[in-house]
Amino acid sequence: MIEPPRPLGAARVSVVVIAYDDAEHVGDAIRSALAQGEAVGEVVVVDDASRDATPDVIAGFAGEPRVRPLLRDVNSGGCGTPRNDGIAAAVHPYVLFLDSDDVLIPDGVDALLAVAEQERADVVTGLCVRRELPEGRETVWAASLYDVSRGATLPGAVLDGVEGHPELVLDTLSVNKLYRRDFLNDHAIRFPEGAFHYEDFVFGARVQAAAPRLAVTDVPLYVWHVRRRAANLSISLRQASLANWEHRVAAHRAVVEVFRKAERPALAVAAQTKFLDYDLPMYLRELPRRTAAYRADWWTLTRDHLAGFDDAAVAAAPAPNRWLYAGITALAAVPEGRELTRFAELAAGRPRLVPPYRRAGDGAPVLAAAPADVPLDGLAELPPARLPVAVDGAVAVGGGTRVTLTVHELYGRVGALRPVSVRVGFTERVSAATLSAEAPLLPADEGWTATVRVPTAKLLRAGRLASWSLRAELRYADGSTGCAEVRAPEGFAGRRGVVLGRFGRVLLVQVVASARRGLTLRLTGGAAGARQVVSGRIRRLLAKG
Repeated sequence: MIEPPRPLGAARVSVVVIAYDDAEHVGDAIRSALAQGEAVGEVVVVDDASRDATPDVIAGFAGEPRVRPLLRDVNSGGCGTPRNDGIAAAVHPYVLFLDSDDVLIPDGVDALLAVAEQERADVVTGLCVRRELPEGRETVWAASLYDVSRGATLPGAVLDGVEGHPELVLDTLSVNKLYRRDFLNDHAIRFPEGAFHYEDFVFGARVQAAAPRLAVTDVPLYVWHVRRRAANLSISLRQASLANWEHRVAAHRAVVEVFRKAERPALAVAAQTKFLDYDLPMYLRELPRRTAAYRADWWTLTRDHLAGFDDAAVAAAPAPNRWLYAGITALAAVPEGRELTRFAELAAGRPRLVPPYRRAGDGAPVLAAAPADVPLDGLAELPPARLPVAVDGAVAVGGGTRVTLTVHELYGRVGALRPVSVRVGFTERVSAATLSAEAPLLPADEGWTATVRVPTAKLLRAGRLASWSLRAELRYADGSTGCAEVRAPEGFAGRRGVVLGRFGRVLLVQVVASARRGLTLRLTGGAAGARQVVSGRIRRLLAKG
């Protein structure tokens, strides 16, 4: 039995850290919780029957009275059970969750606690930063909700229930929030037990269904480390497994059921719309790179799931995602080849509708061919910024880098806006550095064309491979704009080679297309960059083996 710690005067928060086979990182997580100061009265570390040295690392904190180890004898198979154990063991008025491979941001707990007590809040949200490792690139989780610099308006609000802001169903994390423990206990709110993945989805729905007094802040609280090269990928990164999609669909079904049982129909509809707007495109855009067996099973599973969606949820989804819903539910079998790629491109982060542009017998624009015509309802009403315009690009590299663009017509919508120019933005993956070049658009057989140029030297990064994505910003005669990812033209399979830059410098160049045909330019000069290219190829070969 665990003896509760002696209460400290300022102690108000129990931090529950869960760990499994993570000796490398769990110490950093614990230290980040202790560093929050006296407001953290205890750090309950729940080890889920680790097989590595994780228990030894936890034992190394024996001299710290605020660390309370809780060692499970049998692995639960998920994250929900150990978190529930932590809630049950917690003794302080507020609870906060921390995964063993992540860290808390200094002073975050104090800031959230002050808001919780001032506003008498049951739940206080903080800001979660997704940090890609090893590159270190950072983005704000659910930026539309919490990042004021990106237009978020909720920070600073105190809500009695969330039904007035159903967009909050987008935030499915449990770790970016401070919870009043009595609120969780009074409403019997716990995580799903055992090997239930995406348990955060269901826990969050149970919290929202209980109509908490919710204080929304943009206080930096949590760093979510995204380790795509880890030996054991986190659940959210295992998208290549069909089981991952099955778990996500099961969690979504459970979320909708939670809202319906709680008689929160608006939140149930919002959750289904969120699935169409977020979950579905995220997996669909990767479908071309999966096996034929995966694609067939994924399509069947997804069709069955979407068949139960409310009409109101579909109507509330953005037009491109409504078209994807209609296409999947109308087509009994997964499209293949070029047709599948068209679906994947429409599911891209910046949706684009690519040729051929088909019409039904009455002339109406449709997504898919007969016998299952899928009307593109809402296309005529889309504003310029949301038009799914397709922009093809061809790249030539030498002393300068030249990008020739083709902007495709879209059932007359682009021509009616009279495109006048295009600005191509280059964004480097590791550093997020940007540069751009602009050129006028000229009429051509395929629509409109333009050529932009940048010095190749500006695209090089000393000692390493630079990887650039390309985005086109179209400007129309009335001053309005629209953006599109530059895509590889049909038939392009990638190009690799050696070219001479300025002053005879040897450059290694790769122009490649993603599964959804996004164009990427990779180049390097010098021995260090060449070694990085070779080592990357070796890693890929070993992974295949």
